[in-house]
Amino acid sequence: MRVIASGLRFPEGPVALENGDVALVEIERKTVTRVTAGGTTEVISQTGGGPNGLARGADGAFYVTNNGGFEFHHDEHGIRPTVEAKDYAGGRLERVDAATGEVRRLYDDIGNGHALRGPNDLVIDRDGGIWFTDLGKRRERDLDYGAIYYAAGDGSSIEEVIQPFISANGIGLSPDEKTLYVAETEGGRLWAFDIEAPGRVRKHPWPSPHGGRLVYTAGGSFQRYDSLAVEADGNICVATLMDGGISVISPSGDLVEFVVMPDRYTTNICFGGADMRTAYITLSQGGQLVAVEWPRPGLKPNFSGL
Repeated sequence: MRVIASGLRFPEGPVALENGDVALVEIERKTVTRVTAGGTTEVISQTGGGPNGLARGADGAFYVTNNGGFEFHHDEHGIRPTVEAKDYAGGRLERVDAATGEVRRLYDDIGNGHALRGPNDLVIDRDGGIWFTDLGKRRERDLDYGAIYYAAGDGSSIEEVIQPFISANGIGLSPDEKTLYVAETEGGRLWAFDIEAPGRVRKHPWPSPHGGRLVYTAGGSFQRYDSLAVEADGNICVATLMDGGISVISPSGDLVEFVVMPDRYTTNICFGGADMRTAYITLSQGGQLVAVEWPRPGLKPNFSGL
């Protein structure tokens, strides 16, 4: 493991760039940040709220799932999010101009008065459509149901596709884009949905709680799932909280391996490098971005330039 940068304020959403840099969000700092290969950092944009997920779109801009903000607990181990921020003013999906840092709010509701609560992670399909999760928000004595949405990158349309979903977090597409994967945080479960058309999935009947097909359930008693990335061969790499590591799960539901990391809040992973075998991983409680040489190549995200 190679430490690229330290002192980040709860980093998430890494995006490998074609020049060797990595863009990511710092949730507590409320920024989109560029980390160079040499470890220096530069703020691309100050979004406010709680920027949580990041992806490159067809137009070269960054798209941000903004959860609206958390309160944070600070101790000798670092920082970790707790409940909805005191200044919380709603969740949203945003577009950030990569050159100027200008922030444009695309969606903060789905058009029927139902507001987005805590958008968390996103993946952009080859048509430029944006799949994203809404984790919901947690307060001292209650929490929201989450959902999965599909939206146009120009701000023209958004649709709720899957609901209810308790703690919908990481989201990704299979290499052929026929399967949508969603990680459930609190249950430590990985779900799959068969895609019938852009923004359309086939749902399984009850007792599935939302129409998903269960792929895998975490084995550790405290394991919780965060964001994910997909390998070129189709394995799903899920950042795993509490035990601290990456769970590599096959599409058929087998645990291929568990890669241990030195941070209970191992929150996210993306792939880059010339052969797509460099895994960039966010160790969020300790505020680090690290790189690991991965045994298998990762899947190139659409519009990544890699």
